[in-house]
Amino acid sequence: MAGLGKTTLARKVYNNHYIADHFDVRAFCIVSQTYSIRKLLFEILKQVTGEKRDMIKEDEDVADTLRKALFCKRYLIVLDDMWNYEAWEDLQSCFPCVERGSRIMVTTRAQEVAIKMSDPYFLRFLTEDESWELLQKKVFKLEGVPLELEEAGFEVARNCKGLPLVIVLNAGIIAQKERRVSVWEEFAKDLSSLGLEEQSRKAVQSSYDYLRDHLKHCLLYIGYFPEDYNIPVSDLLKLWIAEELVPNINDTENLEKSSKDCLSDLVNRSLLMVSKRRSNGDIKYCMVHDLIREFCSSKLEEEDFKQRIASYNSSSEVPSSPKDPARLCMYIHDNLVNQLELHGYSLNEISMVDSEEKESLEFIAHPRFYSSKCMDIVSLLINLRLIRVLHLLDINMDSTWEFQNSPASTLESLTHLKYLAIYARKFDFKWVSHMIDLQTLRVHSHQRIKTSPDIWKMKKLRHVDITEFSFIWEDDEQEEHVLDNLKTFGKCRVSLADMNRKFWWRFPNLEELSLSIVNFHGMPNHSLFPTPEIHNRLQSLEISFPIGFSTSIGWFKSVFPMNMRFLSLAGISLTEEVVTSIAALQKLETLKLFFIHFPNNNPRWDVTDRQFKVLKYLKLELVDMNQWESSDTSFPLLEKLVIKDCAQLEEIPSSFADIPTLRLIKLINCSELVRDSAQRIKEESDNTQGCERLQLHIPKN
Repeated sequence: MAGLGKTTLARKVYNNHYIADHFDVRAFCIVSQTYSIRKLLFEILKQVTGEKRDMIKEDEDVADTLRKALFCKRYLIVLDDMWNYEAWEDLQSCFPCVERGSRIMVTTRAQEVAIKMSDPYFLRFLTEDESWELLQKKVFKLEGVPLELEEAGFEVARNCKGLPLVIVLNAGIIAQKERRVSVWEEFAKDLSSLGLEEQSRKAVQSSYDYLRDHLKHCLLYIGYFPEDYNIPVSDLLKLWIAEELVPNINDTENLEKSSKDCLSDLVNRSLLMVSKRRSNGDIKYCMVHDLIREFCSSKLEEEDFKQRIASYNSSSEVPSSPKDPARLCMYIHDNLVNQLELHGYSLNEISMVDSEEKESLEFIAHPRFYSSKCMDIVSLLINLRLIRVLHLLDINMDSTWEFQNSPASTLESLTHLKYLAIYARKFDFKWVSHMIDLQTLRVHSHQRIKTSPDIWKMKKLRHVDITEFSFIWEDDEQEEHVLDNLKTFGKCRVSLADMNRKFWWRFPNLEELSLSIVNFHGMPNHSLFPTPEIHNRLQSLEISFPIGFSTSIGWFKSVFPMNMRFLSLAGISLTEEVVTSIAALQKLETLKLFFIHFPNNNPRWDVTDRQFKVLKYLKLELVDMNQWESSDTSFPLLEKLVIKDCAQLEEIPSSFADIPTLRLIKLINCSELVRDSAQRIKEESDNTQGCERLQLHIPKN
C-alpha cells in the first residue's frame, strides 16, 4: 500500500555509492498512472547521456536513440510507481542486453504487475520497536527522549500500525504539541481506534489541520502539480512569493527567507519529500507523496477551486486589518477553461463564478494549467487579466497568430503580473516594461537578446534569468538608473568592453550573479569589484571566460566581494593573485574550477601556505595540472572533493587523509594514479578513524 517506503528504499539503493560504481550509466524515472512513453524514454535518455535539453525533436526516434545509448553498457534503470503491466510492455524493448549485468528495478503498488515481471520483494510493515525508533528520530532528532514520555511515545508509535508514512506525519504533528504525558496519551488514544487506511487519511488531514493558514495555501499549491512531479525549489519559492502565499515580513526584503522557512516547515512535517539536494545541502528538488497530493486535489475540488488568502503582518502571522481583507482566489482548472471556451471567454456567462464574485475574483494560474492541450491562450489571458503568474515555457508563443502579429498588445492587459516565464524566438523588453509589479522574469529564446532602457522601469524586479542575453549599454551620465530589489541575475553574456565600471553598482543588492564573458578586446584596464566591500550581499558568483583569456587584463586583478559563499570560475589562468583573492573569502563554502590553466605553462598548484577556512565542497573539472600540493590545514573543513577529467593530474595530496571532516571523494575519468592515491587516502583515513568514515566514489562512466 501507499506509504510503506517503496520509493524511499529504491532511492537509497540507487544513490548508494557502492552500487552506483558498479554501473556505467543510471536513470531514475517516475512512471505514474498517466504517462507518455515518449516523454518517459526521453527522460531516461537525458539521464543516461547527460543531455540538458528540455524539448524532444519532432522527428526524433527516442526509443532507438535510447537503445543505442544503452547498448553494450551495464546500466541501472529505476522505474518508480508503475501502475500497469502495459507500461512495462511499452518500455522493455528499449532496454537491451540485461544479461550483461544490467538491472531494472521497479516499484509498484499493484501485486499483479510485480508478479508478472519477476519474483518481487514485498515490503513489510515496521515492528513496534522500529516504529518507535523512527518516531524518536523525527520528533527528537539528536535530543534524548524525556523518560516521562517514553511510554506514551511508544504507544503513539505502536498505534501507527507500522506504516512509515503515518509515523512520520504523526511525528510532525506531535512535535508541535506540548511535551506532556497527558497530551501524548490522548493523541495515542485517538490513533488506536482507526484502521490502517483510515489512519493514513486521518494523518494527512490532521497534518493539514495543524498548519497555519499560509502553509495550507502553500501545500495546496504544491498538490496541484502533476503526479510524481519533481518540483524545482528555486521556481517554487518564486511562485509562492508571486501568488502572495507566504507571509510578508515588514517589507519585501525577507520574502525569500520567508518562502524558504515555509518549505522547511513542510519538509520537517513530512508533507514534502526532498528528492535532490545541492552540493551545499540546500534542497534542489522536492516532491509530494501520492496520498498527500490526492488529499490536496480533493480539498481544492471540495472548495470549488476557491481559496480566501489573507495578508499577514510582520511577526504575528495573523490576518491584517479589515482595511486589507482576504483575497478570493480561484485556481484555473479544466472545467473553468471548458466553460470559458463554450461561452466565448466571457466570465459573465460562467455559472461556477457567482455574480457578486466577478468583480473581485482573482485567478491562480498554476504552472500545471499551462500544459493544457487545446487552449486559446491569448483569449484566456485577455479575459483573466488579474493573474499574477504566467509560466509559458512549454508553449511556443510564436505559434499563436495574435502574439506573432503584436506581442506587446497581447501582454498589455497583464498589469498585475509578478512572475513571467516565456518562450519566444525573439524577446523585447518593451513587451513587459508596463509590468511595474514584475518580480521574476525568465526568458528562453533562440536569438540573443540585447538590453533596453525599458528594464529600468521595472523597479520591483528581483530575479532575472534569460538565455542568450547580451549586455550592450550606453553610459548615461545624466541619469543614474538603479534596481535596488534585484537579487539574482543569471545566464548573462557580457561584452566587458561595452560597459563601464559603474555598471554593476546599479544593482547594489545582488545576491547571485552568473556571467559569461563573450569578449574582452579593447576593454579598459579596471576591475569589476575594486574593493571587497562592493556588493557585500553577493553570495553566489559564476563567471566563465572565453578561451585565450589574458591574465594581463586589469579586470582579474580584482578582489571578490567579502560575503561570497559559492564561487564558480571557468576558463581562467589560476594566478597567485586569483588564488589569494579566493583564499581571502572567509565565508566561502563551495568552490568549482572548470577549464583552468596555469601561468607560464607551469601546471602545478601549490596551496601549502593557503587556507580555505570554511570550504566544504571543492570540484575540479578539466584543470590542466599534473602536480597538486597542499597541507593538512589548507582545507580544514572540506567534506566533499570531486575531480573530473583532470587527465594530467598524478595524485591527490596525501594530506587529505588528515582532514577529519572529509566524507566523500568522487573521481570521474581520472587516471589510475589518481585512483590509487584516493584509495590510499581512504585506507589511511579508515585506519585513523577506526571506521569507514570516508566514501570513495568512482563511477564506471
